[in-house]
Amino acid sequence: MKSVSHVLLAALLAAVGTVAATAQPAAAASLPGIVLTSSAATLPAELAPLATGRRIQYVTTGVTGNVITATGLILTPKTGKNGKIVAWGHGTTGLADQCAPSTNQGVFWEEARIAVAELLSRGWTVTAPDYPGLGTAQAHPYLIGASAGRSLIDSVKAARNLDASLSLQYVVDGHSQGGQGALFASQLAPSYDGTLQLKGTASIAPVSNTEQIIPVIAGTEGQGYLVMALYGLAAVDPTFHPYSVLAAPAEAKTGVLSTGCLYEILATYKNFTAAQLVTNGQVPVAVVNKLAAYENPAQTAPSAPVLIVHGTDDEAVPFFLSTDYLVPKIQSYGVPVTFLGLPDADHDEAVIESADYVADWIAARFA
Repeated sequence: MKSVSHVLLAALLAAVGTVAATAQPAAAASLPGIVLTSSAATLPAELAPLATGRRIQYVTTGVTGNVITATGLILTPKTGKNGKIVAWGHGTTGLADQCAPSTNQGVFWEEARIAVAELLSRGWTVTAPDYPGLGTAQAHPYLIGASAGRSLIDSVKAARNLDASLSLQYVVDGHSQGGQGALFASQLAPSYDGTLQLKGTASIAPVSNTEQIIPVIAGTEGQGYLVMALYGLAAVDPTFHPYSVLAAPAEAKTGVLSTGCLYEILATYKNFTAAQLVTNGQVPVAVVNKLAAYENPAQTAPSAPVLIVHGTDDEAVPFFLSTDYLVPKIQSYGVPVTFLGLPDADHDEAVIESADYVADWIAARFA
């Protein structure tokens, strides 16, 4: 199917609103993956020769179980298409609608283009969700792993709703925020992906074990990530307000969250002292624990083999989070996990340097 008719679209949007309001589980379960709209998409120059693109609006599930809409891209190889699907989870872009990669090529990062180009060259259809709240009315639940994880799985369902010839087999691949989301997708898959068959999860520089870094990020150049994380928490927890943690100087600059994207946000907060960012210079322990509960992957076992890739010089997500915490945790479940450490690679270089390796690992999972 191309997309739903105008009459059916109106009915589905009404149904989405009704189920969102009433949270009826039976009705909600039947909607995720339905494509509401589909239109031709202009792709970055690196990808246009390799694929045709469709920008879609589709149904996914919010963290409270209500159905919501999300947006993203479906990329179909121009040659060699073999029916397998890889869901790509992008790294942090921001919180506002203009930070959706499906409509803003400026935040379809270079490393993501390189990784996706390699996936397309293997004949795999690539789904690339924006994540809920990027390009849609609701707030973006930044770093709320279950949100990104469900939208990744539902983007695969959406691709199959557009093209019934696609396989049930899929792999989830992602970087940073998307690497975290990919691991959440693997946890959720057995109870959420229906008849789909998850074959593996590749996760590059994933956010994990955030209780190790949240207490020390205030006062560093990357503290804009913390501001975004506080707003991500507020998007799913109505009892929490970021102003309960942010200091007055930081509060005064939060307009950048709606006017800018990642680099503007990081630049705004780069030179703040810890006390200028958060009250008393410290994030309360209760807030740290609440963030970690929503953000940390591998709280339950992944459901398919895992590849973790991390650069030793990662300035955004420290290397030790994978080596000391995440990989041993996945191993403790008895799930096959491969770890690739990249000497001297930073956060984005890890994606570029591992593009071939990751694609080879995915090919082996499909084989």
